[in-house]
This record gives sequence, structure tokens and C-alpha cells, in this order.
Amino acid sequence: MSKHLPEKLPKIGLLYLDHVLRFFDKSNFQHWPDKIETLIYHWGKDKQRFINEVRDKKIDVLIGNIPATAYETFREIARELPKVQFIPSLDSQFSNKSKENVTHFCQKYDLAAPKTHIFYNQQQADAYLGSTHYPKIIKKSYGPSNYGGYYVHKVDDYRQASSLLTEKRYYPVYVQDFIEMTADIRVMLIGHKPVCAFWRRPPDGGWLTNTSQGGTMDYMDVPSGALDLAVLSSKAAKAQYWACDIAVGKDGGYSILECATAFAAFPYIRDWIGQYLNWTLSNKRFSEPYFPPHNWEELGKIDSSLLRTMRNITFSPAPFMPVNDCGDTFLDMNLTDYPLVDIASVRAEEWPSEIWNRQDNERRLLVKAEVTVEPAVPQSSLSTEEGMNLTPRNLPELTEHHLYHFFEGVKGIGKKLAENIVNTLGIIGVTEALVYDQQKLTQVKHVKDKKLSLITEHWLEFSKTL
Repeated sequence: MSKHLPEKLPKIGLLYLDHVLRFFDKSNFQHWPDKIETLIYHWGKDKQRFINEVRDKKIDVLIGNIPATAYETFREIARELPKVQFIPSLDSQFSNKSKENVTHFCQKYDLAAPKTHIFYNQQQADAYLGSTHYPKIIKKSYGPSNYGGYYVHKVDDYRQASSLLTEKRYYPVYVQDFIEMTADIRVMLIGHKPVCAFWRRPPDGGWLTNTSQGGTMDYMDVPSGALDLAVLSSKAAKAQYWACDIAVGKDGGYSILECATAFAAFPYIRDWIGQYLNWTLSNKRFSEPYFPPHNWEELGKIDSSLLRTMRNITFSPAPFMPVNDCGDTFLDMNLTDYPLVDIASVRAEEWPSEIWNRQDNERRLLVKAEVTVEPAVPQSSLSTEEGMNLTPRNLPELTEHHLYHFFEGVKGIGKKLAENIVNTLGIIGVTEALVYDQQKLTQVKHVKDKKLSLITEHWLEFSKTL
């Protein structure tokens, strides 16, 4: 730690939730001179009490991962606390909530990932599964026990897929192309810098790489291509700390399987994150931590039972480094490939729930569509979260002029593409797509995922004027 600390450091609070394993404790933030507060969310109707406690304790920075089942509530809490910096931000934690969100994230940033289809309508899912090629992977997208390979299923034909979904009733139906892979690689990053990486290899004759399913792991010779993809995803998420699971295909390609700020890590890695946050939150008055490239190759030689107990491991960037058993020093490696980055705080929302909470939003629309067949239900009870009384029988009356005006207000969509969209889907078709299923717009040539993201964000604001 540097001798000269700023006069006033931000007030840190550690975020905990009842019944949820704690990722950090105060010992991870060694030498932080001020009191670190503890704030516990108790579920249920605890939102306002929690907000009041954060305000009463004058918290500037709230550090901690949020489980999937509380994510949308904390989206609301963060909006009530605009001056509080959440670490990781709610946007950085978007991929924590579900595999569906991982897909949206990878599509937006053009990150390599398996081709994926997501269905909120069972009939549409069944039609796709009845006509597609196999094998496929079907996963549980969302839930508190979404790990260990137990909710990941390989199906070889329509009969297996239909039987699985009849039994499991997963919502949404999340289907990926099966990747022939040799192994996958877990990469952990701090400040966009890889600090740990290891292979996970399936057992003979198997395809799941989870160690709970018989897979094995080792730390040697992790390829730079996997590290590069993990760094790209960390930068896209603007995450202070991050983990990425990357499939290594038999064709030599790399694809993101999972990515999140919530991941299992040895205590010494949590200490490293604490060292990094001390450095960034103190305006560099703490010393910058040093994580040698490929340090995991040396640390990985230590028995895992010992690694689980080791704390406060540090490295010195001194010119004379210990020599490893191959006769190399850490300084022989390129230290500029993955610099440690101070992640700037971003206040604007990139993934607003009004657009991206597809699981709940689509379910509400399905319920409303069913309600409209009952004539006794008043129209006023069918309003959406944005206050528009929209049902399948009550679309906004948009003219061709309205639609051209809307699309030309979207970055990257000019008059020609706007005309193509309207001509392809028709006025009613475009209106229904904007209100109920923006994904249908990708049926139009040149409307890809990046443009779709801009369209949906613009629609959120535009629809308020109707």
C-alpha cells in the first residue's frame, strides 16, 4: 500500500443476501483503512428497507454478485440509488441471470458462440425441433441451480427433444447447435487481464467437461486464442472481474459457452480482486497489483487442497524473478499483451429490463393474449409496464409515415432499409413485431442483431410518444 492515501476514500459496503454463499469478505480488502460496512438483503418485501439502509450508511460503492432470482429486483434498487456505484455493475451482471442473456450479450458484441434459438412459445419451439438437424443441446436457461451440467442435455432426434421438454417443461426453450469439441477452457480475468486459466476435459466417451461429471482439469499451455476471446468478452461487459467458459472445437475454433461475474474462485483470486479494487477505488493511491502472465501454470502445480487455503499471494515485478522448472522467468513472457485496466464506472443502462427481461416480458404478453379471449375482462386491466394499452387486438395505429420516421431515427438505418422493412413485413406486421416480438425483424435482409438492439432501444423511447 502506498503511504499517501487520499483524505477521503469512498464508503464501501459489501452486499450479501440471505441463503447465498458469500464471494467476498472484509479480509479480501486488506489494508483498506476505513470501516467496510455489511449490507444484507433479506428477500421478500425487503427492497425499501435495504435502500434506506444503503442511504443511511452513506454507501458510495456496493460490492457483490447478485443471484439470478434477485437480479430484476436489484435493477429497481440500482435505479433508486443513482449515486451508488455497484461493483460489478448491473449491466456487467446481465449475463449472470441466464444463459439466454449470455446469448443476447454475445450476439450484440459479435462474440463467437454456438448458434442458438430461443423460444417463448411452445408451438414455435416444437415446429423448429421437428424440422431442424440434430444433434442439439437443450439447456435450462434460468434458475438458482443452473450449474454442473445437470441442466444441459444432448438430444439426437426430435423424439428425444420432445420427450425431454415434456418432462422438464423448460421456459424459455433454449436450443443450441452441438459443438464437437475436444475440451473447454475456464478463463478468469481481473481488469480485463487473464489471471487464471485451465482446461476442462471430458472423460473418455463423454462430452460434458464438468469435474462433477467425471471431467479432468489442468493448467498447462492454454492457447492465446482462448485468452483473447475471454478478454474481448470482459471488455464488452465492462467488468472489473469476469470468468468465461470457452469451447475448443475439434476444428480448432473457440466459442463462448458461459460468461459471468459470478464464478467459483480460490480465496487467493478473491484476494487479487480485492487488491485490484483497492487500487482503482483509491484513485491509484494503493499500489497497482501485479499478476504475471501464465502464473496459473506455476500455481497449478500446487495441490488443490492447499490452493483452497492459500491467501494473499503476491508477485513482484522486480527485474529478477524466480526461475520456473522449465528454466524460464516470468519476465521472458510478453507483459504487454494483457495490461491491467482500470474499469471506468458507467451510469447509463445498457440492458434495461423493459427491453431485455425477455423471460418475464414475454410471459406477461402470453398471459395477456390468453386474457383477451375473455370478454368480461376490461381493456384497462391489460396495460403493459410502459402504460400502453396493448393487446393482440389493440395495436397502436401506426401509418407508413410513422414507421419510416421511427426507423430513420435509428442509427445505421436509412430510408432504403426502412422501406425494405415495411415492404417485407407490411405495416401491421412491422407494428406487431415492434410491440410483441422484435426478433421477427431479423427476417428482413440486413437487419442483424446489432441493428435489432438499436431498434429495440429506440422503440422503448418512441413508444412513449404514442
